[in-house]
Amino acid sequence: MSLIPQSLLAQLLANGERQSAGESRDPAPVVKLFTPDASATWLLTELDPADPDLAFGLCDLGLGCPELGYVRLSELESARGPMGLKIERDQQFTANRTLSDYAADAQVTHRIRA
Repeated sequence: MSLIPQSLLAQLLANGERQSAGESRDPAPVVKLFTPDASATWLLTELDPADPDLAFGLCDLGLGCPELGYVRLSELESARGPMGLKIERDQQFTANRTLSDYAADAQVTHRIRA
């Protein structure tokens, strides 16, 4: 079973295609991923159309240093937390801010609040 359903992958890819086309935009995150047995969180906004395994978003490995960057979906799918649990998608997540708003808040609080 895939970590991210096809409908959300399509939204991530569409955001990536708009970004690649040069549209200046600040999208809301499409998906929130987290480790149920640790403090890591990812808010993803887009996939690279040339490499759909490569996602962009706000990443926090639970070390107090959230940052914008890229992550491979294949690595997230194979990763395990300290108790051996897989990364999960927050099925209740609905973004209420843009990615830059979440990033600004994370700079102040040293964690992703979503």
